[in-house]
Amino acid sequence: MTAQEIKDFCKENNFTYKDLAQKLGWSEPSLRATIASGKISEQTSAAINLLKETIELKKQLKDWETIKSIFKNI
Repeated sequence: MTAQEIKDFCKENNFTYKDLAQKLGWSEPSLRATIASGKISEQTSAAINLLKETIELKKQLKDWETIKSIFKNI
């Protein structure tokens, strides 16, 4: 994962660096320093990828809950 991919991920999900840092259990200055250096560790990449997956799964669950609700009301 590159620093640009992290920036794009934040933009796509309307996260500030502070938001992302909190979700990863980091401080904002640590995240900013990591992005600025461009040295993204495997652990950081894995954590962000898991966060991406969680966000996608929550969207899918919401969709299924909507479908379930529609069928329940038929």
